[in-house]
Amino acid sequence: MTNSDILRRLRYAFDMSEGEMAAIYAHTGTRIPRETVTCWLFQDQDPAFVPCMDKEMARFLNGLIIDRRGAREDGPAPETRLTNNAILLKLKIALNLRADEVLELLALAGMSLGKSELTAFFRRPDHRHFRRCNDQVLRNFLTGLQHRLRPSIPQGEKEIPGEDPWASARKRC
Repeated sequence: MTNSDILRRLRYAFDMSEGEMAAIYAHTGTRIPRETVTCWLFQDQDPAFVPCMDKEMARFLNGLIIDRRGAREDGPAPETRLTNNAILLKLKIALNLRADEVLELLALAGMSLGKSELTAFFRRPDHRHFRRCNDQVLRNFLTGLQHRLRPSIPQGEKEIPGEDPWASARKRC
């Protein structure tokens, strides 16, 4: 999964506007214009699409942690390289989830995973029981989160039918 895919899914799950997403970046001391966030959210084939790099994704996730859990004096520096394991861990921290709650979210998306398999994702990479989190696990976690936070909208349906809501934003990118 690309960082832009993850941002799009998080935006939908939390029902955030581009302005709210830019405000989350501000929690980390970084000013990201709303228009830049909009360009990251376009589909990959769109000519106005700009890929979201790992450092910006790490800042967003750190800002989400601060937004949901409060600021700490020794806040983390944004990583320059993100893995699915780090993304899953940051989302788990931001949402204050226990292992059984993460497993419930995965089950909502139709994925069954054991607790020991899940905890292997959160171990240090040099630990002998460490396991890389693949795209399928992260995708199912985000799908389960979407089902939990927005159960009323069936997957695949648009909220508001009609013209393209991104048309005016494409002109600015």
